[in-house]
Amino acid sequence: MNILERLFEMTALGELIESPLTLVMFALAFVLLYLGIKKRFEPLLLVPIAFGLLLANFPGGQMNVIQATADNGLLKMTILEIAKEYGIMNMLYYLLIKTGLLPPLIFLGVGAMTDFGPMLRNLRLAFFGAAAQIGIFTVLISAVAMGFTLKQAGALGIIGGADGPTAIYTSIVLAPELLGPIAIAAYSYMALVPVIIPFVVRFTTTESELKIHMKKQEKLYPSKTKIKNLRTVKIIFPIALGTIVSLLVPSSVPLVGMLLFGNLIKEIGSDTNRLFKAASETIMNTATIFLGLCVGATMTADTFLNSQTLMIVVGGFIAFAVSIFGGIMAVKIYNIFSKKKINPLIGATGLSAVPMASRVANDIALKYDPSNHILQYAMSSNISGVIGSAVAAGVLISFLS
Repeated sequence: MNILERLFEMTALGELIESPLTLVMFALAFVLLYLGIKKRFEPLLLVPIAFGLLLANFPGGQMNVIQATADNGLLKMTILEIAKEYGIMNMLYYLLIKTGLLPPLIFLGVGAMTDFGPMLRNLRLAFFGAAAQIGIFTVLISAVAMGFTLKQAGALGIIGGADGPTAIYTSIVLAPELLGPIAIAAYSYMALVPVIIPFVVRFTTTESELKIHMKKQEKLYPSKTKIKNLRTVKIIFPIALGTIVSLLVPSSVPLVGMLLFGNLIKEIGSDTNRLFKAASETIMNTATIFLGLCVGATMTADTFLNSQTLMIVVGGFIAFAVSIFGGIMAVKIYNIFSKKKINPLIGATGLSAVPMASRVANDIALKYDPSNHILQYAMSSNISGVIGSAVAAGVLISFLS
């Protein structure tokens, strides 16, 4: 009997019986793994997040992230002391996440994989990416009314930008205690872009608006200015924009600056090809793995299963939907005063979910007119949304931190 008792104590079954809510977290992890593996919803991040969630909730595994408080003195410990006292996952979290290192590294990779050409060729469409950020500030005000602090509301609202790394970075700075649910909401809704955009479009546009043919509009009202040397413009653009952003919104430089630097080493070409490959492959992949695992490890039953998490999930959906609505309304207003009409689907892509939002918009346009390919136009608004959400995050951090 003593042997059997010792064997039972060695297992995690006793702790599991004492904390039955852990089974709920297991179920959530399995659902996320299913969505990432089977449904292929953002697998590069949902799979690491889901597995990090599993690791954090294994009883006795000591792989869950413990938030720093005045009592545990975590912030005063060295990295080696944290690793010895609280385990390797806490060491990774406070070294890579708490310092805000990984989101900018991911932006470096995103910049290296992004082509600003569509946006530069259609700069007037880029303004709709800014209009789509309205969801961020709408939800911020609503969250404060619901009882969240200003910092928490700012971190929650940024989900409306549809940019996972930006949402995570903002949460790290403003509300680290909400990092887990905000990350899950941000990436879940990014994965559901093919569902949410058609849902909002259905109730905010007409069939005649969705049939607006962008190429025919270009022929009727051709642009008076054309870029003669696009490669040179692509090289100058990240340098010029980075300088302007650093002067106007310096708090957004960690994200926007790394995004633009990644794009610059891509556009320079063969002279920086090794840097481009490192940014878009090695650094990007490594940062994505550790970001997902560490974010998932913050999600234990005690910190995740509460009414606040439910409000974050609901608020994230509202932010997402309002951002899409804001971009569409901006196009509608523009069309009232302009002869050269724009398809409202261009406004719906003002989110940062690149290039998924543009593909979804293009598919919708083709359903109404098989010859109406709007992908290159949608990418203009879509890419500007990436920059817009990062700048919006910088503004919130400046005012609230």
